[in-house]
Amino acid sequence: MEAIIFCGIQATGKTTFFKEKFFKTHVRISLDLLNTRNKELRFIETCILTSQPFVVDNTNPSLEERAKYITIAKANKFKVTGYYFQSKLTNAVERNNQRFGKEKIPEIGIRGTFKKLSLPSMNEGFDELYYVTAENNSFTIKLWSDEI
Repeated sequence: MEAIIFCGIQATGKTTFFKEKFFKTHVRISLDLLNTRNKELRFIETCILTSQPFVVDNTNPSLEERAKYITIAKANKFKVTGYYFQSKLTNAVERNNQRFGKEKIPEIGIRGTFKKLSLPSMNEGFDELYYVTAENNSFTIKLWSDEI
Protein backbone atom coordinates (compact mmCIF):
# COMPACT_ATOMS: atom_id res chain seq x y z
CA MET A 1 0.00 0.00 0.00
CA GLU A 2 1.54 3.24 -1.13
CA ALA A 3 0.57 6.90 -1.14
CA ILE A 4 2.60 9.06 -3.51
CA ILE A 5 2.59 12.82 -3.10
CA PHE A 6 3.72 15.07 -5.92
CA CYS A 7 5.12 18.51 -5.12
CA GLY A 8 5.97 21.28 -7.57
CA ILE A 9 4.52 24.26 -9.35
CA GLN A 10 2.19 23.93 -12.30
CA ALA A 11 3.61 22.92 -15.70
CA THR A 12 6.56 20.93 -14.31
CA GLY A 13 5.44 17.55 -15.69
CA LYS A 14 3.60 16.01 -12.74
CA THR A 15 0.62 14.63 -14.67
CA THR A 16 2.75 13.42 -17.57
CA PHE A 17 5.02 11.69 -15.05
CA PHE A 18 1.98 10.03 -13.47
CA LYS A 19 0.84 8.74 -16.87
CA GLU A 20 4.30 7.33 -17.62
CA LYS A 21 5.10 5.80 -14.22
CA PHE A 22 1.92 5.09 -12.26
CA PHE A 23 -1.11 5.00 -14.57
CA LYS A 24 -1.38 1.20 -14.47
CA THR A 25 -0.79 0.79 -10.74
CA HIS A 26 -2.13 3.81 -8.82
CA VAL A 27 -5.34 5.84 -8.67
CA ARG A 28 -4.79 9.50 -9.58
CA ILE A 29 -6.17 11.96 -7.03
CA SER A 30 -6.22 15.45 -8.54
CA LEU A 31 -8.14 18.62 -7.80
CA ASP A 32 -7.97 19.37 -11.54
CA LEU A 33 -10.12 16.30 -12.01
CA LEU A 34 -12.22 16.21 -8.83
CA ASN A 35 -12.74 19.98 -8.36
CA THR A 36 -13.47 19.92 -4.59
CA ARG A 37 -11.59 18.94 -1.44
CA ASN A 38 -14.63 16.91 -0.34
CA LYS A 39 -14.48 14.71 -3.45
CA GLU A 40 -10.71 14.45 -3.09
CA LEU A 41 -11.04 13.23 0.51
CA ARG A 42 -13.72 10.71 -0.45
CA PHE A 43 -11.49 9.25 -3.15
CA ILE A 44 -8.56 9.02 -0.73
CA GLU A 45 -10.78 7.34 1.87
CA THR A 46 -11.90 4.82 -0.75
CA CYS A 47 -8.29 4.08 -1.64
CA ILE A 48 -7.47 3.61 2.03
CA LEU A 49 -10.46 1.32 2.63
CA THR A 50 -9.63 -0.82 -0.40
CA SER A 51 -5.82 -0.78 0.08
CA GLN A 52 -5.47 0.83 -3.34
CA PRO A 53 -2.21 2.68 -4.05
CA PHE A 54 -2.78 6.32 -5.03
CA VAL A 55 -0.98 9.42 -6.25
CA VAL A 56 -1.88 12.92 -5.11
CA ASP A 57 -1.25 14.86 -8.33
CA ASN A 58 -1.56 18.42 -7.02
CA THR A 59 1.04 21.15 -6.54
CA ASN A 60 1.27 20.57 -2.76
CA PRO A 61 3.66 23.52 -2.36
CA SER A 62 3.60 23.82 1.43
CA LEU A 63 4.38 21.64 4.40
CA GLU A 64 0.79 22.08 5.60
CA GLU A 65 -0.72 20.91 2.33
CA ARG A 66 1.49 17.83 2.22
CA ALA A 67 0.91 17.05 5.92
CA LYS A 68 -2.78 16.21 5.53
CA TYR A 69 -2.00 13.49 2.98
CA ILE A 70 0.97 12.15 4.92
CA THR A 71 -1.06 12.00 8.14
CA ILE A 72 -3.95 10.01 6.68
CA ALA A 73 -1.63 7.67 4.79
CA LYS A 74 0.60 6.97 7.80
CA ALA A 75 -2.41 6.46 10.09
CA ASN A 76 -3.51 3.70 7.71
CA LYS A 77 -0.08 2.08 7.33
CA PHE A 78 0.54 3.26 3.79
CA LYS A 79 4.12 3.81 2.65
CA VAL A 80 4.50 7.52 1.79
CA THR A 81 6.68 8.45 -1.18
CA GLY A 82 7.26 12.02 -2.31
CA TYR A 83 8.34 13.32 -5.70
CA TYR A 84 9.49 16.92 -5.91
CA PHE A 85 9.46 18.31 -9.44
CA GLN A 86 12.14 20.86 -10.26
CA SER A 87 10.25 24.13 -10.20
CA LYS A 88 12.02 26.77 -12.25
CA LEU A 89 9.51 29.57 -12.74
CA THR A 90 10.68 30.64 -16.21
CA ASN A 91 10.58 27.06 -17.53
CA ALA A 92 7.12 26.42 -16.10
CA VAL A 93 5.72 29.64 -17.59
CA GLU A 94 7.24 28.73 -20.96
CA ARG A 95 5.72 25.22 -20.88
CA ASN A 96 2.38 26.61 -19.71
CA ASN A 97 2.32 29.04 -22.67
CA GLN A 98 2.33 25.99 -24.96
CA ARG A 99 -0.91 24.74 -23.40
CA PHE A 100 -4.42 25.44 -24.63
CA GLY A 101 -7.90 25.62 -23.15
CA LYS A 102 -8.44 24.62 -19.53
CA GLU A 103 -4.94 23.17 -19.31
CA LYS A 104 -3.42 26.65 -19.63
CA ILE A 105 -3.15 28.28 -16.21
CA PRO A 106 -3.07 32.04 -15.73
CA GLU A 107 0.55 33.03 -15.13
CA ILE A 108 -0.43 34.71 -11.85
CA GLY A 109 -1.49 31.28 -10.57
CA ILE A 110 1.90 29.76 -11.31
CA ARG A 111 3.67 32.71 -9.70
CA GLY A 112 1.42 32.46 -6.63
CA THR A 113 2.18 28.77 -6.18
CA PHE A 114 5.89 29.45 -6.65
CA LYS A 115 5.78 31.99 -3.78
CA LYS A 116 4.24 29.35 -1.48
CA LEU A 117 6.63 26.60 -2.53
CA SER A 118 8.76 25.09 0.21
CA LEU A 119 11.08 22.17 -0.42
CA PRO A 120 9.88 18.91 1.08
CA SER A 121 11.89 17.11 3.73
CA MET A 122 12.15 13.57 5.01
CA ASN A 123 11.25 15.04 8.41
CA GLU A 124 7.68 15.55 7.13
CA GLY A 125 7.13 11.79 7.33
CA PHE A 126 8.07 10.59 3.86
CA ASP A 127 9.43 7.05 3.70
CA GLU A 128 11.13 7.89 0.41
CA LEU A 129 11.66 11.22 -1.35
CA TYR A 130 12.84 11.88 -4.90
CA TYR A 131 13.84 14.84 -7.05
CA VAL A 132 12.50 14.85 -10.61
CA THR A 133 13.71 16.90 -13.54
CA ALA A 134 12.16 17.01 -16.99
CA GLU A 135 14.21 17.71 -20.08
CA ASN A 136 13.68 16.85 -23.75
CA ASN A 137 10.47 14.92 -23.00
CA SER A 138 12.35 12.70 -20.56
CA PHE A 139 12.33 12.48 -16.76
CA THR A 140 15.34 12.00 -14.53
CA ILE A 141 14.67 10.75 -11.01
CA LYS A 142 17.23 11.13 -8.23
CA LEU A 143 17.12 10.19 -4.59
CA TRP A 144 16.40 13.29 -2.49
CA SER A 145 19.28 15.30 -1.11
CA ASP A 146 18.76 18.25 1.22
CA GLU A 147 21.45 20.04 -0.78
CA ILE A 148 19.10 20.67 -3.70
